[in-house]
Parts: sequence; C-alpha cells; structure tokens
Amino acid sequence: MIWNKFRSNTLGGLLLHLLLAGGIIVILAIVYFYAYLPNTTNHGETITVPNIEGKPMDEVVVFLARHDLRYEVSDSSYSAEYPPLTVLKQYPHPGAKVKENRKIFLSVNRINPPTVPVPDLIDASVINADALLRSNELKRGHIELVPGPFNIVKSMKYNGVLIQPETRVPKGSVIDLVVMDGGSNKVDVPNVFDLSVEDAKFLIFGSNLSLGHIELVGDTIGTGGVVIKVKPGVGTIVRVGDVVDLWVGKPGTTPPDDDDEDNDNEENP
Repeated sequence: MIWNKFRSNTLGGLLLHLLLAGGIIVILAIVYFYAYLPNTTNHGETITVPNIEGKPMDEVVVFLARHDLRYEVSDSSYSAEYPPLTVLKQYPHPGAKVKENRKIFLSVNRINPPTVPVPDLIDASVINADALLRSNELKRGHIELVPGPFNIVKSMKYNGVLIQPETRVPKGSVIDLVVMDGGSNKVDVPNVFDLSVEDAKFLIFGSNLSLGHIELVGDTIGTGGVVIKVKPGVGTIVRVGDVVDLWVGKPGTTPPDDDDEDNDNEENP
C-alpha cells in the first residue's frame, strides 16, 4: 500500500514526520505571537505619559495611580523656582507612549537647599561682586553706602548680620553689600542707551545706583530688547544709591513721552 512507503523506518516516513513536526511548530508560533502574547502584554494598548513636572509629590502619587502608571524617585536636586518636594524632571518625557503600569522615574526638588560658600568680595568693585555672587548661585541685595576713599566693597551682610568670606549659606541667598562711597555722594547717570538690560545693570550698579522700574514697550519677547529710555536722564547728577528706571523695547522703538506716562498713572492708580 502507499502508506507503507511513509513508515517511520523509511526515508519517506522520516520526511513526512519532519514536515508534520515543522508544521506544528509554525502553527504554535503563530498562535503564541499573534494571539496569546498580545493578550497577555496588552499589545497595541499604550498610555500617553502626562506632564507632571512642576507638580507637588502628593498630587503626583494620586495622579499617576489614576493613569495606571507607577513612579520611582531616582534623583533629587534643588531649584529656588519651585517649592520643596516638587517634580523637576521626569522620564519618560511628557507625551511618550508607554504600556500601562510603566514606572515613571522622577527627579524631586529637595526640602532644604544645598549650601554654598560666600565668595570673598572685600575690596572688589560692585560689578565684580555682582558677577562673583551670580557665579556662586547667590543674589546681590541692598547696597549700604558708608564713607570711604574708594568705591569698593567694605563688608558683606546676610540677613542683616556681618559675615566673613567662605561662610556657607543656602543656595540662592541674598547678600547685602556695604560699599564705600569713594569720597563723594554725587554721581552721573551712566549712558545705557541701546544696551541690554543685563549690560545696563552692570553700569548702573557700578555707578553705585539702584535699579528701579523696568517697563517693556511693545512686543519685546524674543527680540533682544534694548534700553530706549532712562529716568533720570543720562548725565543727570544724582545722589549715590538713587533709583534709575529703564524702558526696554525693540531697537529703534520710539520711547513714551513723560506726559503719556503721567496719563497712564492717572488711569491706572
């Protein structure tokens, strides 16, 4: 009979058995990869990662649970712009597509800011002191003028108390400067026309003057605004420590008249 040719102890039988075994393997593979595996792994079902940066952790825990996501705090850093225990960064990033129950790794703002040493500002000019403070992630506060033959920093204060160089304070702290008046209490308002706000600050602070109101004229966002008006005017003799107001706009912008400013103030008390 014909089936005798395909007995297992014949070449034809061996080939038939191999063919049947291969077919079974192929069918099982198709069922596993296209039926069983997608059902057990939710194949094709994804969740869009929400943006949780800037949110407090107590809200994040509930928010992620509602979105069928988990979290893990993988890092902590400090930013003075956000409250403690606020999410600063996340991975995967907002908008990424992930499977449900995926773990989101978070970087959280510290409860206490790290400390940094106050640089040695003694005998430095106000401009250099301002630059050194910024490079150490500190802020310059009030300038207290005292009599003295040179226009340099005499001492430093933190929270109204004199401090020494290398004293450690929280990052972002405000350091007040005690500055000698150079033997004169009168200065000229410097020429800051067509300068950026940062460059204008250096000249104003370097003249022992204070920066007052900064008003934006027109749409200056992303245009590299420059100073188009100064009050008191450039060259005006003022007292050391007086306030200088700036108007900033696009290069070539016509500055507002004083009458227009007075009208605005009357309409918006």
